[in-house]
Amino acid sequence: MLTRLLSNDFPRSKVLAVLLVLLLIALAGAPFIFPGIKALNVAAKVLVFIVLVASFDLLLGYTGIVSFAHTMFFGIGAYGIAIASTRLGPTWQALALGLGSALALSLVLALLIGLFSLRVRAIFFAMITLAVSSAFLTLASQLSDFTGGEDGLTFKVPEVLSPSFEFSETPFLGANLDGRLLCYYLLFSVSLLLLLTLVRIVNSPFGRVLQAIRENEFRAEAIGYRVVVYRTLSSVLSALFACMAGAMLALWLRYNGPDTSLSFEVMMDVLLIVVIGGMGTLYGAAIGSALFLVAQSYLQDLLRLGSEAASAWPWLSALLSPDRWLLWLGLLFVLSVYYFPTGIVGRLRARVALRGGSAA
Repeated sequence: MLTRLLSNDFPRSKVLAVLLVLLLIALAGAPFIFPGIKALNVAAKVLVFIVLVASFDLLLGYTGIVSFAHTMFFGIGAYGIAIASTRLGPTWQALALGLGSALALSLVLALLIGLFSLRVRAIFFAMITLAVSSAFLTLASQLSDFTGGEDGLTFKVPEVLSPSFEFSETPFLGANLDGRLLCYYLLFSVSLLLLLTLVRIVNSPFGRVLQAIRENEFRAEAIGYRVVVYRTLSSVLSALFACMAGAMLALWLRYNGPDTSLSFEVMMDVLLIVVIGGMGTLYGAAIGSALFLVAQSYLQDLLRLGSEAASAWPWLSALLSPDRWLLWLGLLFVLSVYYFPTGIVGRLRARVALRGGSAA
């Protein structure tokens, strides 16, 4: 059963297997293990970014395509849910229509970008996707009657997913049994399903061809594979999964705006997480997302405690000021790249391979 779920793509490292199991347990029990609204929000965001980063890894790590339009599809999914719920009300039909429309638009745009741009060199394709993404961000900011402009859209979700809906007045293990809890586990189930689907895709014959294209595009073309077709299909699949991640984010926040899903900062976060976790390893999307988002969310709190503890040394207290959290986050990223050049998952698997080679 486990072999089928993981598509024979096992962690191949005991340390990595333990980390993945601990992460799965932490996310599955987050509402009860980590009490508080902030912890639940961080866990939900980790679930969203696991899907978003894994979909980008399909594009970059497995196919070798550098695209800056990924957040555009992420934003399309979020706006699809937000616009449909705003216009049609908090119903399941509105969510289905919004998601379906967003997926259809993402499919068309990904096809157009792929067919017209994937024949050019990598750097020119990256620049084209950057221009398209910037244009879409500007468009979303200016169409205020449709998208809410810079203020975005705040909407309601079906009552059963709303925090005001309570299944029981008595908390269970410190967590309120309400619609918020049900919404979280809906995100958890969808995130797990989408990640396992991506694992199946990259371990299929189609995924092997993508990796062959990444390693040597000309050789793949020479042995009969239509590289443009496979790269276009990879772009489309990546866009659809990113669209799903955007819909998940909007459903959780009950809000969407340009800065929430379309900003370049989101794209930079995705790139950082891919590098930290390891390119070409979907498990890296899970590990990297958890580490990065937890550090991003709690680093200020840790620095505040450190600053207060070092109050006797003014220079150290100033260095540990919470206002300098970006400096420390950047330093942590530099150290992670230095000590894990192939990402955390890549490094762990390389160690196992090295030990296996030494034993042989």
